[in-house]
Amino acid sequence: MTDTSKQLADLTPPPQEMTVLIADDHWVVRESLKQVTKSLGSRYRSLEASNFHEALQALSDTPEIGLVLVDLIMPGFNEFDGLGLLRLKFPTVPFVVISIHEDPEYVLKAISYGVVGYIPKSANATEIKRALIRVISGEVAFPREILSRVTSGSSHTSFGHSDKRLTSIQELTARERKILSYLGGGMSLATISDTLIISRQTVRVHLGNAMKKLSLTTRESAIRFAVENVELLRKET
Repeated sequence: MTDTSKQLADLTPPPQEMTVLIADDHWVVRESLKQVTKSLGSRYRSLEASNFHEALQALSDTPEIGLVLVDLIMPGFNEFDGLGLLRLKFPTVPFVVISIHEDPEYVLKAISYGVVGYIPKSANATEIKRALIRVISGEVAFPREILSRVTSGSSHTSFGHSDKRLTSIQELTARERKILSYLGGGMSLATISDTLIISRQTVRVHLGNAMKKLSLTTRESAIRFAVENVELLRKET
């Protein structure tokens, strides 16, 4: 067994059945993602689509699809238009973007469409599998090295740092701000739990309390807020 194979074997996904739709117009990418999905175990099976229209058809015909890995650039639509349509028609299905783009702007925009993960195509098999396990486990997976380039002066920030938003952040407890700052830096809940030496459930409770104070109603909105305000959160921590 190669080193990569050993690393993949060490990562354990949740014991559940799931159909994963892999939507990418390059068969080499689809094949690579199929192999990673296969490494999750026999409970996980994959379907393929080479364009947005095929992805729409597959989702319509296969209600058991539990996760979609989608490239932003495929025949049928321009970048986020295709993702937007898929999310509009299938809002309850988790989507993970697979993209050649490694610019924070793309990650932030993908988050605004409600995706639960963003995987650069430069990622290796172990990184991809780790990201998939995180989203299958109900967490999110965004590249920390890309998110680290998002600053408080970023032109991509849509929430902004208005006085009202600053006041809301100041109303958070130190622990709530710390957890949000870690989330904005791309950490998983499990990693945050280990870093702060508290249970994962305690992390969820703090995060839920912070979301209420910030009037954030969805996990995606909390992630985007954390990413776009990470520098401010760190300053207030």
